[in-house]
Amino acid sequence: MTSKKLVNSVAGCADDALAGLVACNPSLQLLQGHRVALRSDLDSLKGRVALLSGGGSGHEPAHAGFIGKGMLTGVIAGAVFTSPAVGSILAAIRAVAQAGTVGTLLIVKNYTGDRLNFGLAREQARAEGIPVEMVVVGDDSAFTILKKAGRRGLCGTVLIHKVAGALAEAGVGLEEITDRVSVVTKAMGTLGVSLSSCSVPGSKPTFELSADEVELGLGIHGEAGVRRIKMATTDEIVALMLDHMTSSSNVSHVPVQSGSSVVLMVNNLGGLSFLELGIIADAAVRSLEGRGVKIARALVGTFMSALEMPGISLTLLLVDEPLLKLIDAETTASAWPNVAKVWVTGRKRSRTAPMEPLAAPDSATAAGAASKQMVLVLERVCTTLLGLEERLNALDRAAGDGDCGTTHSCAARAIQGWLKEGPPPASPAQLLSKLSFLLLEKMGGSSGALYGLFLTAAAQPLKAKTDLPAWSAAMDAGLEAMQKYGKAAPGDRTMLDSLWAAGQELQAWKSPGANLLQILTKAVKRAEAAAEATKNMEAGAGRASYISSARLDQPDPGAVAAAAILRAILEVLQSQGA
Repeated sequence: MTSKKLVNSVAGCADDALAGLVACNPSLQLLQGHRVALRSDLDSLKGRVALLSGGGSGHEPAHAGFIGKGMLTGVIAGAVFTSPAVGSILAAIRAVAQAGTVGTLLIVKNYTGDRLNFGLAREQARAEGIPVEMVVVGDDSAFTILKKAGRRGLCGTVLIHKVAGALAEAGVGLEEITDRVSVVTKAMGTLGVSLSSCSVPGSKPTFELSADEVELGLGIHGEAGVRRIKMATTDEIVALMLDHMTSSSNVSHVPVQSGSSVVLMVNNLGGLSFLELGIIADAAVRSLEGRGVKIARALVGTFMSALEMPGISLTLLLVDEPLLKLIDAETTASAWPNVAKVWVTGRKRSRTAPMEPLAAPDSATAAGAASKQMVLVLERVCTTLLGLEERLNALDRAAGDGDCGTTHSCAARAIQGWLKEGPPPASPAQLLSKLSFLLLEKMGGSSGALYGLFLTAAAQPLKAKTDLPAWSAAMDAGLEAMQKYGKAAPGDRTMLDSLWAAGQELQAWKSPGANLLQILTKAVKRAEAAAEATKNMEAGAGRASYISSARLDQPDPGAVAAAAILRAILEVLQSQGA
């Protein structure tokens, strides 16, 4: 079965994609009758060298995203994964020549079709008297034995666009640009890895991988790599990639060693999340610096994709200060990242966190009965939440992400770890404030924020008094904060339903002579009934509000968790005879 693609037609997708880029970028123009994009200010290039590149479509933002001052003059695009037509390449050469440029450099990835078509267009243009040179980029470090076809052109080609563009912008001549970038092409290497293949519009995926396999050393056209490896951690995969591409036993290696200075490119092949890209970038920086390699610049993003392929490539370019200046030179190309002109290695990457405000001295002895009772309550709450993890996750799956039990378990483990560090504050206000900070930092999700809000607000009335009316006021303050920032109300099928029901019963604590346990028992029973009643409610807030009520036939997991916490508190207090 062919994969789904958001296209108007398979035949016209390359034209439509290029037209969309030009339509949204006033600095670009299409060349009529050809799949060619050019700088709209060609006339300003009179007396300078023009730079043309291109290849098959499907590698976006390469190559048209790198058109601009300081990079490419224009791009010739073929159909998806297909070399561009000779006639269009020749038309682009003529167009820049007629604008008054003094020569054209063709920057071509090392693929047979691209070499042939760009080479033929070059010969025809030279026959017309137009000065044209061609640099073929082969930066693939996958093959341990050199193939007759040579190294494939991969993401490192973008760095050649940048270096050549900076030289052309500085007014350097065609021959010198050609010579200098030819040297640079030999000082870099690229290696790719992917979790699965991609699919050309209208076609099936080009290869299949098992769930536990990863493809190493693949190209940018959906072709298989040099070998398949077992799925591993990001750190392990990145280390394997760097070992492979820098090993001297690999004929296509890049000679990076301890003390080398490099530009690192972490390139999304099209289908990876930004989350994964950040993890890979972190692993690459740590691994390189662990080998004694100095990273001058790190470029992270999508530079040369393979449609929707969920994979990455790493490119290493050996640099010195003159070459780094060319990498840093200004460009208006829309796809080139805005990278700080600062070395990555050697930079301080963290700052000291601000100190927490000093807490008021605890009026009670930390080892007193109140503190011991607090420990028992918290331990029971933690045990309860850990035991509910699977049930809460199961209830939460109806609303989408299924992690309610996991986030509550994270909170429970964080509290358990905190209790092992020493006795908690005996002051209720300080205890709730500490718990608030802990949950905000460790629990995550909206639940962590809501509990943090509740506890922060609830702590305030307890600073002055800790009698039953003060605890009732604390409940009121916590509920008010949750509603103010969470935008939920009773009846919206959230954790607030349980807490609100309990809070209504706890109003009785404000009456003279109120009995703690009798009222708390009623509050817990009402909270549990409210939690059960949420299965008949239509969600009015939270993620569940986006789900059809017909699918929400189970209680809200947050409400169940809140009621369970109240039940755990009650049981400990009953056992202690509070």
